[in-house]
Amino acid sequence: MDLPKKVNKKELLAARSQTLFKIREINGEFNSATPPAVFVGSKLRYPAVNVGILSPPEKEKDAWLFDAQNYWAEKEFKLEDVIRFRRSLINSRFQSNIHAVNSKKAEINKKFLEISQELSMAVGSVDLELELKKKAVIKLDFDKINMPQGPGAELKGVKLTENPKIPKKIDKVVSDIDLKSVSAINTLYKKQVNEHSLSKLLSMGMFGLKKDRRLVPTRWSITATDDIVGKNLLSKIRYYPHLEEYKVFYGNFFGNYYLIILLPGMMSYELFEMYLPNSAWNTASGVSMATDNEEFHGRKTYASNTVGGYYAARLAVLEYLEKIKKQSSVLVLRFETPEYWASMGVWVVRAAARKSLQAVPQNFDNLNSTLNYSYGKIKKNFNFDITNILKISKILNRKQTPLTKFIP
Repeated sequence: MDLPKKVNKKELLAARSQTLFKIREINGEFNSATPPAVFVGSKLRYPAVNVGILSPPEKEKDAWLFDAQNYWAEKEFKLEDVIRFRRSLINSRFQSNIHAVNSKKAEINKKFLEISQELSMAVGSVDLELELKKKAVIKLDFDKINMPQGPGAELKGVKLTENPKIPKKIDKVVSDIDLKSVSAINTLYKKQVNEHSLSKLLSMGMFGLKKDRRLVPTRWSITATDDIVGKNLLSKIRYYPHLEEYKVFYGNFFGNYYLIILLPGMMSYELFEMYLPNSAWNTASGVSMATDNEEFHGRKTYASNTVGGYYAARLAVLEYLEKIKKQSSVLVLRFETPEYWASMGVWVVRAAARKSLQAVPQNFDNLNSTLNYSYGKIKKNFNFDITNILKISKILNRKQTPLTKFIP
């Protein structure tokens, strides 16, 4: 859980430059402090999974900051700053099985799993002792959903050297073995537990009826959490009054630019993602594009084109609509630029959309003015013509818009 503490950012980032040298020296036991951060990998043959405890190579006074994605966004950390944090974390991993949470077998890694679960509930850094079987392999893996993974090594032993601080509200929900996962997540979200913490708890099998609890790969738990919270917000938003005016929001985080158009009408959501050349997910010479959408009653299938980004950006939009107590038709345009040269995971999408919706919007009283402004904004900033996007937009076509009227 992200903690608002005072941090000497300059000193902290300077210290990170020495981290790889410290990691190379580790061969066996070392004392550390986890943010706390745990990770369930999905690269093994399902239902086998790797479970990892992420920690720097030595005790850090501000270890919590190594996994504080919402704090990074709030305090305007740079892309390079986050890379320094993530490459500083050793992934001390052990093999497990998604059913291990309820397994009665005496597994050799049962103790490791129990400690990892305890860490997933904790707030603030936790001191521990770790022992690796071999030296950590120095690398940094990037992923579209997960945050980057730093050096990894097989775990031989782990021991907590202090009691983790577990908030009562989390302990109460986790202890309720008759509460379903969806209800558990929504209950804690209402109590201001952020989506990053919720996805860790879901990943470590801490939610749900006792017989149903199991480990969930982190990449799945992140999107599942965004979707669960989003659907709960939608169940209320669909009954709010329609937005009266047209609003256009524009903002950016780590080179991910969002233009978000709110239109009067029934709740619906459509996302277009444009990946510009030399951005994290487009090494080609042209602009690539993906899109997904949902109407008033929502989706019944996974948004397979825009994947986790769809649900992360939707959550940011729904949080805004819940705040103003309105429903709206929503058209979202994302531009991933070369500024975003290394993927940091789907949390960046959520943060970028939230930042955009925190900006002062441009308000209009008609659709043509709204689209004319949007067209000019994107043309000026990216030299990109959104005419074709607007022509194929399901939301705009549903409104039977005479698009030729606004195009210059």
